[in-house]
Amino acid sequence: APAEFVQHPQSISRPVGTTAIFTCLAQGEPPPQITWLKNGRELEPNEHIKLKNNNSSLTISGISQEDEAIYQCIAQNSAGSSQASARLSVLWAEGLPGAPQDITASTISSTSIQVSWNEPLENTQEIIGYVVHIRKAEEPIQMEYQEAVSKDTFQQIVTDLEPSTTYSFYIKAYTSRGASKASTTVVQSTLGEVPAVPSLYIKVLNSTAIQAAWEPSIKLGQNEGFKLYYRKVPTPNYTGPMLLPSNVTAYNICRLDPLVVYEVKLLAYNQHGDGNSTVRFVSLKEASPRAVLNPSCNCVIDEQKAKSSATGIIIGIHIGVTCIIFCILFLMFGYRGRLMKCKAAQDPISAPQGPGGVRLSDRTSHNGDTVRGGEIPETKGKVSELSEMEHLFHHSPSHQNGQQSAPSCPLDETLVSTITPDEISFTEEDPPGHLTSSLTATTKD
Repeated sequence: APAEFVQHPQSISRPVGTTAIFTCLAQGEPPPQITWLKNGRELEPNEHIKLKNNNSSLTISGISQEDEAIYQCIAQNSAGSSQASARLSVLWAEGLPGAPQDITASTISSTSIQVSWNEPLENTQEIIGYVVHIRKAEEPIQMEYQEAVSKDTFQQIVTDLEPSTTYSFYIKAYTSRGASKASTTVVQSTLGEVPAVPSLYIKVLNSTAIQAAWEPSIKLGQNEGFKLYYRKVPTPNYTGPMLLPSNVTAYNICRLDPLVVYEVKLLAYNQHGDGNSTVRFVSLKEASPRAVLNPSCNCVIDEQKAKSSATGIIIGIHIGVTCIIFCILFLMFGYRGRLMKCKAAQDPISAPQGPGGVRLSDRTSHNGDTVRGGEIPETKGKVSELSEMEHLFHHSPSHQNGQQSAPSCPLDETLVSTITPDEISFTEEDPPGHLTSSLTATTKD
């Protein structure tokens, strides 16, 4: 799309010493470039003529007769171009005052400068006031601002300036018909000043560490760095200062006592001295139960505590697992031992009784004669003792009405010898599972 104007510049008339502004807006695709011409020649910006907003605005300050001309605005892109023009007429009235004389500037403080002048040499009767034009020396003309004073005032204290900064000043006298020419320009600097008070914030990192943070601000003025102090509230002496460069905005304070309230103080300084400080109080008691650990703080004590705590937990887990395993093994071996004992006790009892089982063999007496049942008066007593032994080794003894039942196989009294119990021994002849016991009575030599 070729360039076309959205707003054309308008012809205007201005008195000498005033300011004229032409505006030229254009659109197109790609966006057009704007160029200004004065009477057909390309206009070059200077302190008197300024271009801004991508050349869409032309400002002519301190108009003189030489500024009267035709100003052309050319908008051009790759698709085409357009142009528009406007005329500036300079009104020169006879009898306008001359430029103010003997302008001077003197520094009062770090934020104020006093500007003085004398009235013009001619045509002072119609003066209605003066205007002081102020700007920073390194900034362009469009950044200036003005302060108006009455016609009877020949000095003005300019305030709200920045410390250690250079400013330029010039004066104009105004009448109802226009302004005078500008006076000569003077330059003056404000005094240096210590930095302003910084904003300070405290963040609790864990039970033994805090972070002091502050925001950089142009209100601080020129500063070389910061000084940070801290102390326990009951004690008068501070720890510090920690000297920090001007580009640092945070600092971690570690190895603190969690049961003590701390006072933290921060100030900015420069070649003129230390500024006023900001003080904050902080308590770590609330952070002690939480024990919040911030990795950004290199607190050696907290790290050692964390490592020892983790080691204790691991050791405790190992001990617990070992105890559980030991108890399981103990129960397994104990249960296995009970099974073996029960099996060993049941095997000899479950052996068959009768001809292939336990039998009482005939024995010879001391004199070599065979003992017969009818010849021994204590036979019944021996039989009862053997019945009791058979009951102890029986597989499943039964009790009826609280009395011991008789053996399942009655003993033949004729097979019982007169050998006493002390002379009886038991010999296991077969392995478990095929147990065959033989009750053998032996006689003493």
